[in-house]
Amino acid sequence: MAERLLAVQAQDPRGARLAVRARSAGLVAQDVDRALTQDRSLVVSWLNRGTLHLVRSADLPLLHALTTPQLHTGNTRRRREEGVSPEQAERGTRVVADALADGPRTRPALRELLCAAGVPVAGQALAHVLMRTCLLGLAVRGPVIGSDHAYVHVRDWLGAALEAVPDRGGALTELARRYLVGHQPASARDLARWAGLSLGDARRGLSGIRGLHDRGNELVALTAAEPAAPPPPRLLGPFDPLLLGWADREPVVGEHRELVTSNGIFRPFALVHGRAAATWSLGDLTVVPFAPIDPAVAAALEVEAADVHRFLGSARYR
Repeated sequence: MAERLLAVQAQDPRGARLAVRARSAGLVAQDVDRALTQDRSLVVSWLNRGTLHLVRSADLPLLHALTTPQLHTGNTRRRREEGVSPEQAERGTRVVADALADGPRTRPALRELLCAAGVPVAGQALAHVLMRTCLLGLAVRGPVIGSDHAYVHVRDWLGAALEAVPDRGGALTELARRYLVGHQPASARDLARWAGLSLGDARRGLSGIRGLHDRGNELVALTAAEPAAPPPPRLLGPFDPLLLGWADREPVVGEHRELVTSNGIFRPFALVHGRAAATWSLGDLTVVPFAPIDPAVAAALEVEAADVHRFLGSARYR
């Protein structure tokens, strides 16, 4: 699933794991933790659009090289707003990198070290100092330790440093190709929105792929086969990739946009016949339909709710 979608928004840990559940069979939340902790095949870092994403370790170099350079300006501004001076930010980065050289460290542990070094950690200061360390390619979130998702040194955890791509044009084409695997049909505008690229870079990446349809000066990847039938009813978690992979969410949310997305929050929702048909809660799994639903659909959503319980199990994500 992570290979096909390339990057899954992960600011909500349960949401990222529920995205895995909805697109797999037989897995449980602990399998994601195992991939992060023991296999080291998954990591989490600030990537597309300046948001935490769950990605395969093998895909981190490509995504980091293309989606993070444009994030430094915003990160610098936010640190300044949080009262972190340039000198304190540099010192904080050294403190974090030095600590991670000795092994994984949880966020609370790094907070203590930064506080002792005179680096502001109140409000969002800590998050933006840690973000800077990740944007510089020194750290990522790796193992799950107890109830915390720990940070690790990239070189030590993955065995190699994150280097700049030698051929940016080729890298953009590879990013576009990988994006289309899980998102076609899609346009340059969709790719730019998803990755946080300029529209020019998105077009440059797509232009290196054969077989695209030029529709009104906009390159669009079209599926070669007949459109797939809508999936059976699904309970999708918060910040599901279905709402974040394209520029236009109208085909999914329709007139219920404000019920599903509001002020940057993407609520859990039920997908029925390819459209948002209800919201649901992660606590008691109560489904609240937008309109009366067919009994067969209601029964299918009950099966989905049972599977969400199975997937989360006794994990801390329930």
